[in-house]
Amino acid sequence: MGSGRRERMRVLGARLRALRAEAGLTGAALAQRAGVGQPTVSKVETGRMVPSVDVLDRLCRALNLDESAAREVRDLLVAVESAIDTDSEAAGLAAGLVVDDAIRGARLVRSFQCVVLPGLLQSAEYARHVFESAPDSTPEAVGRAVAARVERQSVLYEPGRESVFVLTEAVLRTWPGTPALMLAQLDRLLAVESLNTVRLGVIPWRRPVPLLPRHGFTLCDEQAVVIEAFTGERVAVDSAEVVAYEEAFDRFQGAAVFGDEVRELLLRVMKEFRELGDTVTP
Repeated sequence: MGSGRRERMRVLGARLRALRAEAGLTGAALAQRAGVGQPTVSKVETGRMVPSVDVLDRLCRALNLDESAAREVRDLLVAVESAIDTDSEAAGLAAGLVVDDAIRGARLVRSFQCVVLPGLLQSAEYARHVFESAPDSTPEAVGRAVAARVERQSVLYEPGRESVFVLTEAVLRTWPGTPALMLAQLDRLLAVESLNTVRLGVIPWRRPVPLLPRHGFTLCDEQAVVIEAFTGERVAVDSAEVVAYEEAFDRFQGAAVFGDEVRELLLRVMKEFRELGDTVTP
């Protein structure tokens, strides 16, 4: 708990908690005003979660902060994001949760992935493999990270939210673990695709991509984009950069199949994994 990043998270949380107390609001009342979950307010105030820019702005508006106070908490967030976590285990695993935290406060989430499934769609076992690949991970830390990721997936079921995922077919065929793991994962995708709050699209390998993807990214409302690289993630709020990623997402989305076509594709890939499982020696 002694890292600079965690200390700055605590400072940001403590300041927000003090501002809420000054406003005479409970955590639940602030969450309702801001349009975020009550657990989000609690985790931010206790320094266990880094809020996205959008979430912080919502909290500032809900608290009726003047420009000076709002600038103060924004500066505290910048300090958190610029801090280097000296706890290598925490840093490696926390990087995998940046996207999840940014998504928490967004009403519209648009995610494009070309290799790894979006965190919100990962089964627990798939997520376990993702976190185990982080440097210096331990079984205990991986277990906590998997539990946190699964808990964050509840946003998929919340009314008033919309999530749009576009994957290349390569994502469905890039698999960790065993064919059985991927069968369970693909079955989860079928279940999630049926939600009225979710749109799932896949760019089949038979179709050319509109532009060559270099990495995955996730748009949070129209305010921020989480850009995912091999070494971690960064949150960009520059309007020109966000617009550029919105345009890229629209092009990928235009090349994808949805609805019945994506369900047929998922079932076909599941059939191939069943056949592969019959040939794999345990």
